[in-house]
Amino acid sequence: MTTSSAVTVAAIDIGASSGRVVAGIVRDGTVTIEVVHRFANGLRTLDGRLRWDLTGLYAEVLTGLEAVAARHGDVVSIGIDTWAVDYGLLDTGGRLLAEPTAYRDDRTEAVIAEVDARISRRRQYAISGLQFLPFNTVYQLAAEQRGELWDRAAHAVLLPDLLAYWLTGVLRTEITNASTTGLLDARLRTWSAEAFDALGLPPGLFPPLIEPGQPVGAITAEVRTRTGLPATTTVVAVGSHDTASAVVAVPASGRDVAYVSSGTWSLVGLELDEPVITDESRAANFTNEGGVDGRVRFLRNVGGLWLLQESLREWSGQGGETDLGVLLDGATQCPTGGPVIDVDDDRFIAPGDMPARIQQACRASGQPEPTTPVEIVRCVLDSLATAYARTVEQAEQLTGRRVATVHVVGGGSQNALLCQLTADRTGRPVLAGPAEATALGNVVVQARTAGALAGSLEDLRTVLRAGLELRRFTPGAVGPAEQEPSAAIPPAGG
Repeated sequence: MTTSSAVTVAAIDIGASSGRVVAGIVRDGTVTIEVVHRFANGLRTLDGRLRWDLTGLYAEVLTGLEAVAARHGDVVSIGIDTWAVDYGLLDTGGRLLAEPTAYRDDRTEAVIAEVDARISRRRQYAISGLQFLPFNTVYQLAAEQRGELWDRAAHAVLLPDLLAYWLTGVLRTEITNASTTGLLDARLRTWSAEAFDALGLPPGLFPPLIEPGQPVGAITAEVRTRTGLPATTTVVAVGSHDTASAVVAVPASGRDVAYVSSGTWSLVGLELDEPVITDESRAANFTNEGGVDGRVRFLRNVGGLWLLQESLREWSGQGGETDLGVLLDGATQCPTGGPVIDVDDDRFIAPGDMPARIQQACRASGQPEPTTPVEIVRCVLDSLATAYARTVEQAEQLTGRRVATVHVVGGGSQNALLCQLTADRTGRPVLAGPAEATALGNVVVQARTAGALAGSLEDLRTVLRAGLELRRFTPGAVGPAEQEPSAAIPPAGG
């Protein structure tokens, strides 16, 4: 399961609202992590489109790697994970043609019917096993084909792979993120020639596939000079879709569990050995995304904490209450049975006045309208927990598996009210934590490649579980959550 080797690795973990560079130290089978650099992320409007400042994010990555090198010296490897579906276009010289368009941009609205006419949603699902979302990469690429950059594009590179390219000069496509494009055959884990042909995409548009745990390449001399990292530092592919890394760190002791990776989005589902591609799973809009070690993440994208983030941003602009702790305390006191919205409604995808849209959704469904920030927060959390419960039950029906426990990882695991409501709605105990699941999953995959850890995903989870402090929420419980008996992962050197 473990070896006596000690290694330091760097995990670059970037979400839609923030990023971090984490030092992971594995010594004698014990994992410690230290967040050495945090930075903000967000959308900006440029050239009439919502875009990511990937160039700025890369500068933050270099700053974080410099901090890791200064603190820990010999860094064996670097792993990168981000959100899925978005990409950058490179020209024949490897230059980025424009900052990447964000999935929340509305450019795909005009092309969805066209894509579905070329290759039906039923056939798309039969190939990729991917749930329909209006911002899936296949729709983004169809919109791209109408744009002025398309004729100059030699490669489309998913965002974590683009950061890896800038660090190493090597172009690859990590397979867990490739599985979110709609272009990967879910059963064969190879690019689908049929999908490429139907969409008029050149076969070499995306770089060659690589599996988590495989090396991408050594960092360039320029990166070594900028960061102080040693020449031996290598970028290693991890589960570059952040949910794939988060699922690695779900501290499950068996397979009878569901997970909720709760952040800007909520990813709710099961880990399977084979995809489930049926008419029933397509109708339920479940997806089959690639996991580490050939596993399948059978899940649904469910609305997430984006609804709270955007509400807080709106209230901040109005000079209202923005202390989430205060709002959550108030929401805890709200009576049960309040309004519940469909958090998957497309009206909540774009940025803007989220409280007004939530109120509008309540009115449209004939429910009482939440009027205060506290009531809106409670509505969002009730709605998320209801969606989680519905998704877990659907996953059981579609797979024939029984879920005994629900694990909540990511930022939402720190929201005690959300976790308790999830336990109440699902009727199952909820184990909350770790909050830094994505970074931990990133770290342990790198550590296994370096030889500091060994074994299956279950072995890696056993290592993590021994060092985690989890909170247990029981359905219908009153009072504070129980604490699972274990030691928290301390910061490196602490």
